[in-house]
Amino acid sequence: MVCYFKNKGIFLWITFCGLTLLMVSCSDHRQEQNWTLEPFIKQDGINPCLVNSGELTFYCPVRNELVFWEEKDVFNPAAVVRGDKIYLLYRAEDSIGKFNGTSRIGIAESLDGKTFIKHPHPVLYPDNDFMKAYEWEGGCEDPRVVEDENGIYYMTYTTYDGKTARLCVATSNDLFQWEKRGLAFGNAYEGKYRDTWSKSGSIVCTLENSRLIATKINGRYWMYWGDTNIFIATSDNLIDWYPLEMENGELAHAFGPRKNYFDSELVEPGPPALLREDGILLIYNSKNNSNTGDATLPNGTYAAGQALLNPANPGQLLNRTEHYFFYPEREYEITGQVNNVCFLEGLVYFNNRWFLYYGTADSKIAVAICNI
Repeated sequence: MVCYFKNKGIFLWITFCGLTLLMVSCSDHRQEQNWTLEPFIKQDGINPCLVNSGELTFYCPVRNELVFWEEKDVFNPAAVVRGDKIYLLYRAEDSIGKFNGTSRIGIAESLDGKTFIKHPHPVLYPDNDFMKAYEWEGGCEDPRVVEDENGIYYMTYTTYDGKTARLCVATSNDLFQWEKRGLAFGNAYEGKYRDTWSKSGSIVCTLENSRLIATKINGRYWMYWGDTNIFIATSDNLIDWYPLEMENGELAHAFGPRKNYFDSELVEPGPPALLREDGILLIYNSKNNSNTGDATLPNGTYAAGQALLNPANPGQLLNRTEHYFFYPEREYEITGQVNNVCFLEGLVYFNNRWFLYYGTADSKIAVAICNI
């Protein structure tokens, strides 16, 4: 069957069976090793590597008062290598917002990738600006960061107004001063997706030395997004994004949840996707429903898998792990604001090793390292 995807007035086509894109299954975990990125070793000696503080204060321009901006939790970080340091841009919550605390994005830096020094103030937060209606008072959440060829940083992040989560974009020259650029899908299809729930933008990039550079495929940038299925979007400028649609106007997706697996309830992009010779590697987060999924995992467990997509057609799934490669097993991953959560979001190549940063139980941040 041939289906046509609409994107900014141009039709792209791929062949697929039913409503799911081509998938080459591999049940032998040894074969998965040929394309997956692993093993990642959790750094038990220093984890969690970033925790909340009851001391850091910030003058909130919306509340018009001083707040302890990361008093409640820190989690779900982006990671960037700049110079000889790793920077984490992390979600932090105070304890006074209506919706489990207002979220802001802070920054911390490290010379070894394990021990971090925090900047005292958040670098992206709700303000009395054009984004207030979308950000207040839930806040700014879950950043992911890539660069362009000129060294400009692009952050995809989620805003929450208490009702709807919306994927947004901000840019920076230095990681500390960010300019909000608005809703990622705000201009797509005459505003069709302006008020649609959207999250978790993972832009396809190439590793150049230790920099994650957003990379065009077929003349456009690509992004995986969503927290039900893995949806797809493209852009000419890394700011204005257009979700791919099927001929019937519904959102196209690369893959979705699977019954009888660890990812039975939902799938959600993790760190920026990596364009490699063998394909596009996407590390993804997932939620388990123990009634329809993996009965050996507690209900609601967030574990992670890996997927390989076609670099010639980024909407086409080539391979997918049969088993999770990362799951909650430490006490700080099992117990917290939300129990049984490892949420992978930051991945960098630093000093010839891969550093993977993740939120634990929506409460703390930890790191795992892969030496290949």
